[in-house]
Amino acid sequence: MRLSAMGDVAMTVPVLRAFVKQYPTVKVTVISRPFFKPFFEGIPNLDFFAFDEKNRHKGFLGLLRLYSDVKKLKIDAFADLHNVLRSKVVSLLFALSGKKRATVDKGRDGKKELTRHEEKIFKQLPTMFERHAKVFEELGFPLDLTNPEFPKKAVLSAEITDLVGEHYQKLIGIAPFAQYDSKVYPLDLMQEVIAKLSENKDHTILLFGGGKKEIEILDSLSASFKNVINVAGKIKFQQELKLISNLDVMLSMDSGNAHIAAMLGVKVITLWGATHPYAGFLPFSQSADNTLVSDRNIYPKLPTSVYGNKIVEGYEDAMRTISPKKVVKRIQNIIEKIQ
Repeated sequence: MRLSAMGDVAMTVPVLRAFVKQYPTVKVTVISRPFFKPFFEGIPNLDFFAFDEKNRHKGFLGLLRLYSDVKKLKIDAFADLHNVLRSKVVSLLFALSGKKRATVDKGRDGKKELTRHEEKIFKQLPTMFERHAKVFEELGFPLDLTNPEFPKKAVLSAEITDLVGEHYQKLIGIAPFAQYDSKVYPLDLMQEVIAKLSENKDHTILLFGGGKKEIEILDSLSASFKNVINVAGKIKFQQELKLISNLDVMLSMDSGNAHIAAMLGVKVITLWGATHPYAGFLPFSQSADNTLVSDRNIYPKLPTSVYGNKIVEGYEDAMRTISPKKVVKRIQNIIEKIQ
């Protein structure tokens, strides 16, 4: 069970792919919001159970109904990958019925030590993938995440190819937004990155985002370049996943798009402001060389937050220490290695 958020749900996918490969006789049912169902399509021996937040599964009585609904599937063990009140209630009900259960340890104490301003303990914490794997190990299913398999690039429909074209050499995705401003690369610097990348006419650059305000910004970023295309709001979510699977590289903030691209086996470059990959949210199977972090010599309190929701005075410009030149060079290095 993992209900939200988008990036967190996406981070369960590589772990579940490893699970079904290593335990092919075990059936898995994922409980999550209906919007996330496309994440799990194509994974063998895995079913999706839609959590109906607004109606059937709303409130405490709804959680009782959720337990009753899932129990009918003859569940033998319950993996709580969320560790919030809702999942704890369902987990407890399974435990009371004599079923095995295990809950993810989010490592809250370690994250507090990493993000506090004084006496900071700056060290790598276990990744969320390792924490998820630990849950299954407690249920009797140890996992090896070192040799992952990813889905093949999706076949693009005519609707998508009409949007992005068919004659590109390299496909670069850019997702310039995040939930909190402290994780968003300054717009003027992102414009420099896009302008430089667009100079190579063999590159097609796709901009990802959502919501009216973001779409307007993406339209302005793409307006001056023939090979820069804003895809936000123009295709359905499931089509967007197929398009992302065809990218050669994705440039993203510390956000859900980074984890979506990574779960599809795409190389991901991430930019980090108030947050830091040491908190455990480095996208799956990505090199640390592809994580560009703000300068801690100038901003020694970094990271100041696990999720980016804490504002620290004087740290508004931390991401300006990541130069556009460095971002472009990292993207070009990845592109050059692709045959």
